[in-house]
Amino acid sequence: MSTGPHTGQAAADVLTFGETMLAAQLPGPLAVGAEARTTIAGAESNVAIGLARLGHRAVWAGLVGDDEPGRLILRTLRGEGVDTSHAGVRPEAPTGGMLRERRVADLVRVHYWRRHSAASLLAPPDLAPALRAGARVLHLTGITCALGTGPLEAVREAAAHAHAHGWTVVLDVNHRHRLWTGEEAGRALLPLLEHVTVLIASDDELPVVTGALAERPRGEEAAVDALLAAGVREVVVKRGGEGAAFRDGDGSRHTVPALRVPVRDTVGAGDAFCAGYLSGLLDGLPPERRLDRANTLGAFAVASDGDWEGLPRRDELGLLTAAPGTTIR
Repeated sequence: MSTGPHTGQAAADVLTFGETMLAAQLPGPLAVGAEARTTIAGAESNVAIGLARLGHRAVWAGLVGDDEPGRLILRTLRGEGVDTSHAGVRPEAPTGGMLRERRVADLVRVHYWRRHSAASLLAPPDLAPALRAGARVLHLTGITCALGTGPLEAVREAAAHAHAHGWTVVLDVNHRHRLWTGEEAGRALLPLLEHVTVLIASDDELPVVTGALAERPRGEEAAVDALLAAGVREVVVKRGGEGAAFRDGDGSRHTVPALRVPVRDTVGAGDAFCAGYLSGLLDGLPPERRLDRANTLGAFAVASDGDWEGLPRRDELGLLTAAPGTTIR
């Protein structure tokens, strides 16, 4: 087992970073005064919590403000077993926030307050201690790249460092239309591809990440071909209710169907999927079983309220195979 060069401590299984926010979740519209439940939310911390619950050592190295939301975030992550020893606190900027209201039926509307937040101040020096400590996997998302020039440069330098040191680099495209356009995202993500080992994207995100290529591919098959030709080793495509697919540079292909569960809340399902896939990768599972675990965590997420609250412990991975209405005694 590898260790950090200066601490003698075992290197992390996964290092991730990005913006985690104070989240207010409402069961109805804010305009009529629905009561809120406060929690935390962020794509990268959702993945870290999912991995920690499965027994992996996950490190989150984001920035928060010197305020109550920031303290809630760090306390919650530590309570879930996520290593926050490389997280930073910035007193000159606030922790970001988001509000999620269930507007009607299962339609959810999300509002963000993240401009000039502490996380937007992230720069390469903030990550240096975490990178020196080492990890088996670096998990990145397109969301962090969209937060500003500093976060984008931090992602690029982290990807280059991880690739040079033999880590597995995983990029979840995770495109957010409210943060930037598909064209902007494609131009920013293109330089990362030479460092990426595993690229994860929903079927409608593939054009975002391939749009900046010289030959713009059309259709899922051509997009995956282009990504593999650009140097990505594995491409994982999330197809929502249709399951997921895997292809690699050696020509291996796998598809698995989605698990059928009652849908309560779809927010966070993609992050849960990523956590499941990374867990399978860390456990040395073959691709088809990695997809199975990814789909399992995604199903836990959509069948539960909240971004990460319903994610399973390792001994709970088989719960969804029980018949509906089962009582476990």
